[in-house]
Amino acid sequence: MISLATLALFLLAVLALFLSPGPNMAFVLSHGVAHGPRGGFAAALGISAADLVHTLFAASGVTALVAAWPPSFDLLRYAGALYLLWLAVQALRANGAGHALAAGARAEPAAFARIVRMAFLNNLVNPKALLFFMVFLPQFTEPARGSVPLQLVQLGVMLSAAALAFNALLGACSGQLGRWLRRRPGAEKFQRGLLALVMAGLAIRLLLLERPSAPSILSATSVQGS
Repeated sequence: MISLATLALFLLAVLALFLSPGPNMAFVLSHGVAHGPRGGFAAALGISAADLVHTLFAASGVTALVAAWPPSFDLLRYAGALYLLWLAVQALRANGAGHALAAGARAEPAAFARIVRMAFLNNLVNPKALLFFMVFLPQFTEPARGSVPLQLVQLGVMLSAAALAFNALLGACSGQLGRWLRRRPGAEKFQRGLLALVMAGLAIRLLLLERPSAPSILSATSVQGS
């Protein structure tokens, strides 16, 4: 079991992490604004589900194996960037479809399950998230207190639950902003355009990520195995 002191330090680090703007925050905010509180919560749910998968990968050593093969970083970031660009195009197409609706009609918000799936895949194919779980979680394990993989799972579950609570609150707030904007003329065009802009920006961010050097990957792997 993880000691209370280590757990408190871990939760403080997680809180500081959440308060730092990043791609997950941008994803939740943009979907909350575009699709309301329900869309923000769907994005939060998908991100947390992917966090659980990243946790299992880190605890089982899959992440270390993937990181040890240098081309995997590029494959993941290119796949993630293409997916985000596709989401940007879909947002613009939905915007265009909205103009084709009869006067007074309103485009249906994206399906809850679809937003969950988009958030899940976006987080899952993010190589930076993969490396984050490999480097961040092991810092709070204590080999003397039992199985390290089990501690990694415990930490990852707590991080995922905390992320769900934080991002759900963020999605609710941005969703209320989206509802307010929706009452303004041209709101739907703005919301979809904002969503497309955020998705394209996240794609560019992924493309500009530098692949970590071999020594840093080996160092991170040794941390996990210690």
